Amino acid sequence: MTETPQPRRARAEIDLGALRANVRTLRARVAPHVQIMAVVKADAYGHGALPCARAAVEAGATWVGTATPQEALALRAAGLRDVRIMCWLWTPGDPWAEAVEAGLDMSVSGMWALAEVVEAARETGRRARIQLKADTGLGRNGCQPADWPELVTEALKAEAQGLVKVTGLWSHFACADEPGHPSIAAQLDVFRTMLDFAEKAGVEPEVRHIANSPATLTLPETHFDLVRPGIAMYGVSPAPEVGTSAELGLRPVMSLKASVALVKDVPGGHGVSYGHHYVTPGETTLGLVPLGYADGVPRHASGRGPVLVDGKVRTVAGRVAMDQFVVDLGGDRPEPGAEAVLFGPGDRGEPTAQDWADAADTIAYEIVTRIGARVPRVYLGE
Repeated sequence: MTETPQPRRARAEIDLGALRANVRTLRARVAPHVQIMAVVKADAYGHGALPCARAAVEAGATWVGTATPQEALALRAAGLRDVRIMCWLWTPGDPWAEAVEAGLDMSVSGMWALAEVVEAARETGRRARIQLKADTGLGRNGCQPADWPELVTEALKAEAQGLVKVTGLWSHFACADEPGHPSIAAQLDVFRTMLDFAEKAGVEPEVRHIANSPATLTLPETHFDLVRPGIAMYGVSPAPEVGTSAELGLRPVMSLKASVALVKDVPGGHGVSYGHHYVTPGETTLGLVPLGYADGVPRHASGRGPVLVDGKVRTVAGRVAMDQFVVDLGGDRPEPGAEAVLFGPGDRGEPTAQDWADAADTIAYEIVTRIGARVPRVYLGE
């Protein structure tokens, strides 16, 4: 059998076996009746929506979640048919009719959205599956408690007319990644109150849900009928305060690698990259890594980002440029083409996405999600 050649410049290796194991780990953290929604928005946090969705379903997820309807419709068109797909970020004029015909679950946060989905149901002659989102304190999308009675009442009227089916009631936490934050209990109280109103009014939801990755891992009282793991499914801890990936029983799915493009000797006092923010302290060797901020390597990690080259963790020397950056090899001379590992699971001495997040003063979510389309994804364990 002929092996597929690995991309030479750079690649993001996606370990689908690790993803399946993470889903099973999350499955074990919730009660048997609680369903798993695999969140694959933003191209599965940079990992590839379709292969990750398929792997998650193979491991036991019964729902798939996306942000935009376009993401959800693309999954349906690619053949993901025997699973519920929910999408929640809608704007006026979005493809409601197409979503109704595709059997998607559509989030509704206000009266304008309800009006558009009802019109789409009339247009298609099919009942729309909708989930009403409550703003319990995050202050982003969702219906405020003061407006909830009107939204629920009008949704039930549309349901009585055979135009919609209210399949879910849901919300989202603001600070579940900060254990003990007072907003967690406050939001949960508001959610229960809004659930109580909707159910007494006549809503019979298939699922009620509020738990994201950190809540799935640490707050069993928030699990209700379904949990929505996102970043945890990809083996990245939702926050250091919640625990490391290893402590949570998760394995990072993405490894970002490149081939060293050039190794050269330079004298002491030599400036490196734009602005000469790094100057060699003495004679040394420099290695050129052909990845830059156009590929998603954060420029904010200039001078701080860690990279494993030739068995040692090096640091980005000077500024990260659009297509490349440099590491000071300290006199070592690996051959051009040697592997540079920016991040991975961390169990072979390589840095992790969290290490890069620390170097760039951001969160690990951003590190994996921002890896651009110019970096080929190589899927392991398909």
